[in-house]
Amino acid sequence: SPSTPTTQQPRQPIQTTLIETVYNPTMSEKETELATVFIGTVIHCTGLSELHILEDHALGVDKHGRIQFLKPEKQVAAGLLSSACVKRLKKGQFLLPGFVDTHVHGPQYVFSGTGYDLPLLKWLEKYTFPVESKFSSAEYAANVYERMVSRLVDNGTTLAVYFGTIHNNGTEELARAVLRKGQRAQVGKVNMDREAPDYYVEDTKESLENTIEFVKTIQDMKSDLVTPIITPRFAVSCTDALLEGLGKIAKEYDLPIQSHLSENTDEISLVLSQFPDRSNYTDVYDHYGLLNEKTIMAHCVYLSDDEIEVIKSRGCGVSHCPASNINLCSGVLPLRKLLQAGVKVGLGTDVSGGHAPSMLDAMRHAMDSSKFTTIQHRDATPLSYKEALFLATLGGCEAISVDKELGNFETGKFFDALIIDPNSEDSPFDTFPSDDLADVLSKFVYLGDDRNVAEVFVSGKQIHTRSRSD
Repeated sequence: SPSTPTTQQPRQPIQTTLIETVYNPTMSEKETELATVFIGTVIHCTGLSELHILEDHALGVDKHGRIQFLKPEKQVAAGLLSSACVKRLKKGQFLLPGFVDTHVHGPQYVFSGTGYDLPLLKWLEKYTFPVESKFSSAEYAANVYERMVSRLVDNGTTLAVYFGTIHNNGTEELARAVLRKGQRAQVGKVNMDREAPDYYVEDTKESLENTIEFVKTIQDMKSDLVTPIITPRFAVSCTDALLEGLGKIAKEYDLPIQSHLSENTDEISLVLSQFPDRSNYTDVYDHYGLLNEKTIMAHCVYLSDDEIEVIKSRGCGVSHCPASNINLCSGVLPLRKLLQAGVKVGLGTDVSGGHAPSMLDAMRHAMDSSKFTTIQHRDATPLSYKEALFLATLGGCEAISVDKELGNFETGKFFDALIIDPNSEDSPFDTFPSDDLADVLSKFVYLGDDRNVAEVFVSGKQIHTRSRSD
C-alpha cells in the first residue's frame, strides 16, 4: 500500500551570517600564503545560540595553518584557487571545528568503562591511585598514552586538557604522545602531598621543585601545540604550602591552572574541615591565587551563588563533566544557571570517571543532565544539540581562554577541524532525502561516532584520516 506522508514540524531558521574579524591579509599575501581551500558545507558556532550552517562555501587555510577567508564559493576568484590545493568535500560531508575536551585524566584511560560502584573518594582509593602509581614507569606511560591520545583524536578531539600523574617522567611521555600525534593539549603534572596512599604521594618541597622542572621540560620541547598547566589534584590532597607554592609558580611562568571543585558533597565537607579559615571551597583556591582567567575548574556541581560570582569575576572556566557526575553519583550540574550567570563553560569527558573518550558522548550526557534538571524544575530550559555543539567547540576554548585563536572558523584563527561524513560506509545512523542539514547535524550529535570522523586537522595539518580498513 502507498506510504502515508508524515507531517513535519516548522523548522527554526538557521543563521547564516558570516562574522568578520580583524585578520585581513592583502591579496598578495593570499596569493603567496594560501595552502588549501576546502569547498563544501561549513558548520560552526559563534555563540551559545548562534549556529551557522553555510552551504557551498570556500574556506582558505594558509601555510601557517590559519584561516584566511570563509565566503561563498562563487565569491572566490579562480586565480586564487589555482595557487592552492583545492579539497572538495564529498556529497553529504561537512566541516566542523575540532572538539575540545576540557578535562581528561590520561592515566585513567586504562580502566575506563569499569569501577563505577563507588562514590568519588572511595573510587579514588580503590581504582585510581593504584593505577596512576604505575606511571612512574616511562615505558608503561608511553604505551598507554600513545593509545589514549590516538583514541581521542579518532573521536575528533583536537584539543585536550590533560591530567597526568605525580611523575615527571610519565607525564612527559604524555606530552610526547600528543606531539607525535599532532594533537593540541595542555598537560599537567599532578600535585598531591596529603590524603593519598604512601605509595602515591609527594613531599611538598619536591612536588614544587618537580613542577618547575616539568614546566621547563615541556617548554624546552618548543612546540606551540603543548602547554604545561599547573595541576593541584584538588584541595583535599594539597596542603596550604603546596597550594601557595603552585599559585606562585603559575604567576611566575604565566601558566594556565586546572583542578577539581565541588564535585561531591563528602569532598566539600572534607575541604571545609581542612581549611576552616576559608569561607567556602572556592575561597580555598582563590586565597592562594589559583583563580584567574586561565583557570579551568572541573565539575562545580554544588557552587553557592557567592561562589558562582567569584568564578565569574575571576574569569575562570568550568569544565562540565556530566558522564562522570552521573557514573560516580556525584550530582547534576545546574548548567543553565551557570550559563545565565555569565560563567564560561566547556565540556569534559573526565576519563575515566566518564566512561567514553568521546566528546559526542559528553554532549549527549550534557543534554540528558539538563533534562534531569528540567524534570525537577519545570522553569529550567534544557540544553539543545546546537548549544551542546557550542560547548564542545568554541565554549571549551572560551573556558580555557584560547578562543581568540581556536574554536570556530573565524578568519585568523587556526584551522583545527573535522571532516564529518554522515554517509560513511559503516555509519551508525541513516540519512534520508527529507533530512535538511540541521537534521543531519542533529543526527550526528545524537547518533554519530568515530566512524563518521573522516579526517582530523590541527593547524591545517591532517593528523588523522579514516581508511576503509578502520
